[in-house]
Amino acid sequence: MKRSVLSAACAVAGTVALTLSATPAHAAPASPGPDRAAPHSGLQRGEAYAGWSQRGTTGPSTAPKVASPFAAATQTLGIDVSGWQGNVDWAAQWNSGVRWAYTKATEGNYYTNDYFAQQYNGSYKQGMIRGAYHFAIPNGASAAAQAQYFVAHGGGWSRDGKTMPGMLDIEYNPYGSTCYGLSQSAMVTWIRTWLNEYKRLTTRDAPIYTTYDWWNQCTGNSTAFNQTNPLWIAKYSSSPGTIPGGWPYYTMWQYTDTPFDKNWFNGDLSRVVAMANG
Repeated sequence: MKRSVLSAACAVAGTVALTLSATPAHAAPASPGPDRAAPHSGLQRGEAYAGWSQRGTTGPSTAPKVASPFAAATQTLGIDVSGWQGNVDWAAQWNSGVRWAYTKATEGNYYTNDYFAQQYNGSYKQGMIRGAYHFAIPNGASAAAQAQYFVAHGGGWSRDGKTMPGMLDIEYNPYGSTCYGLSQSAMVTWIRTWLNEYKRLTTRDAPIYTTYDWWNQCTGNSTAFNQTNPLWIAKYSSSPGTIPGGWPYYTMWQYTDTPFDKNWFNGDLSRVVAMANG
């Protein structure tokens, strides 16, 4: 994929309200704070989702919420969902301003989202630009096998102007050691292998979802992907904070889970379409 040139984001504190009809919904726990993993996530295999470590556990939140930033004129609102959200009211999301959405499709080579069809196809039918994501388990099946599993279970791509390339969710291990027992160099190799296999199968370069702390700790702040793979940064704050890996800017930013996962695309809707088209 040729990277679209996106305008730099300008964010200030504010609040954007969204509603999501979902049963059940994952809660936002009190600790630890952004960019820190809990020693015990409380998640069972298959239950991880993009940004779980921003919350830390599956328990209810008692922490004060971080203010959500207002969008600059060149940013486009999106959400990401997983099996925790159940059936989503996509009409309500559209009416609240959401124009793109990513749905968890797979984890490792052992889990598929029971609600994937309703979430992935429902957003598309509503008129949103949609994509699927894979929660990586680098100490499980091989990187190539996981990319193949993802593509076989909803992670493919078509040039229809409404489907974005699949996203690799690579973050704190919810089931064990932070870096999945891999060295920094081994982690970079695993990521590269997954991305290469996904591109071989789909022709597209996948976005990478991560946090600054995890990327720094587990890849040595690798700069191997900043010219090919768009960055989706997770940081629950009024700004995205330090950008890892030598990326000059973020393409997507998951900035809150209040009331559910919300994201800014760093560009107007035409740039979202451009990413879909490749």
